[in-house]
Amino acid sequence: MTEPTTWDHEADLVVVGTGAAGLGAAVVAAAEGLSVLVLEKTGWLGGTTAYSAGTCWAPGHRGQTDPCADREAARGYLDTLVGDRAEPALRHAYLDHAAPAVEHYDRLGIGFRHSATVVDYHPEVPGAGVGRALEPHTFDGRLLGRDGFARVRRPVPEFALFGGTMMVRRPEVNELLTLLDGSPRAVPTALRLGARWARDRIAGYPRGTRLAMGNALVASLWHQLRRRSGEVWFLSPATALVTGDGGRVTGVVATREGRPVRIGARRGVVLAAGGFPADPVLRAEHLPRPTPQFTRAADGATGDTLALARAAGAAVGDPAEDNAMWFPSSIGRRRDGSTAVFPHIWDRARPGIVAVDAAGRRFVDESVSYHRFTRAMYDAGSGVPRVPAWLVLDSRTLHRYGIGMIRPHLPAMLRRRYEASGYLHTAPTVAALADVIGVDACGLEHTVAAACRSAATGVDEEFGKGTSPFGHQYGDPRNTPNPNLGPIDTAPFHAVALVPTPLATTLGVRTDATGRALDAGGTPVPGLYACGGDAHSPTASEYPGAGCQVGAGLTFGYLAARHAAGAGVVTPV
Repeated sequence: MTEPTTWDHEADLVVVGTGAAGLGAAVVAAAEGLSVLVLEKTGWLGGTTAYSAGTCWAPGHRGQTDPCADREAARGYLDTLVGDRAEPALRHAYLDHAAPAVEHYDRLGIGFRHSATVVDYHPEVPGAGVGRALEPHTFDGRLLGRDGFARVRRPVPEFALFGGTMMVRRPEVNELLTLLDGSPRAVPTALRLGARWARDRIAGYPRGTRLAMGNALVASLWHQLRRRSGEVWFLSPATALVTGDGGRVTGVVATREGRPVRIGARRGVVLAAGGFPADPVLRAEHLPRPTPQFTRAADGATGDTLALARAAGAAVGDPAEDNAMWFPSSIGRRRDGSTAVFPHIWDRARPGIVAVDAAGRRFVDESVSYHRFTRAMYDAGSGVPRVPAWLVLDSRTLHRYGIGMIRPHLPAMLRRRYEASGYLHTAPTVAALADVIGVDACGLEHTVAAACRSAATGVDEEFGKGTSPFGHQYGDPRNTPNPNLGPIDTAPFHAVALVPTPLATTLGVRTDATGRALDAGGTPVPGLYACGGDAHSPTASEYPGAGCQVGAGLTFGYLAARHAAGAGVVTPV
């Protein structure tokens, strides 16, 4: 769209999207003195980031023992892992600026704590490390006021307590679970968290105001943006980019309260609306088959901004192997009738759980990262269907650890609703379970027998489950001789179906190392930036470690905003 003679509204920088990348760019720009307007197409703040752990992968951050050595090791790690499937300059820019960006956000009031024991997703690759992940500090939602707090997108209900109304950090979850085993050490934590939650509910809040993980990150970013007079317009989707002389992007047309609003952007426009994981048409066009029917991404991530960027002269990157980052998820039904997409992030690593294909055979080390696991589901080299895959376990394991939506130690009476809905499949024998879920009975019986032998010896001779430090962190350290291996021998037997679900897409607008959008010839489109899911991934479709998407979004949001402000960036020594 060509530039109008007058604008309905103007700002120095207009940002499209309220996930970590968009809000990160907005806060950094506002701190540089720019007037900032953020457009959000839905009624909720935070995009997919709000559903996430909010973890930021930042090699070389100051919490590491030797930040310089860690950053250089990470450079070799990414070069090996990604290779020529993505522009080296982009991943090198990520590594060079992630730690300075984190420190910049910290100075602006958005802090992180060191997740010192988190292992990278490919520990077998040279340069992989430990402790590169950072977790956002918890945030007091009361600082946003009641109306502002109500705008923060709620977390995945199954990843919170009391019907999704009380958020807890992952270490707190692990601590609270010890209560189920009779340990009293978590009682003070339970009382502290419960008392805070109860006070909030008595005060009339619809959920606890102690925010954690991705909710804490986006709320903190928004709080700092509002302190610096930045605005967020909700229910205001961008419908066109406006271009002026020389093809410069000078503004945005958005729909607000049912009418088009022309917004001038004196310093530029940042696209950060989360890519297209929630759009079924684009999933069918760009993702592997069978096409995923569900996603855990935010409903607003439908790829609208990619079409806007193309219309303004920007190019989309080259397709990668599968154009997405993945979760294996089970699909259930909540009590209110809504569909639950439950990402199986940790439970696959537990002892006594195996994943099988249609032949009843294992096809992967179940304890690998969720991305690697889902890729194995899509690997059709064996000719045996792996979509759906099935997690198989016995009644002892189900009681002790739970599975998916089913909590540990859930009484049988309460578990029956999951069986009645078809989420949990149960049978008195392994052969009968195979018949129920439609896999080969001989194959499943062979797999279960092998699992029992591995549990006794502590060695998985087929896929090496229990040998990786990545898998160990999600196993059960109390289980011997191997924290990831256990028997499947106590009837009845159970299974849950898994399907591939994109948590994010990696095919996006081509950018340079400052976040500027590029045309097909590699020339920057003046006034246009992209970051987060709207930008082509700096790691292609490879997933190096926990928080790499949030980390890249925050880093390139920082770089784009500083470039738009003409402020420059801090380069590490």
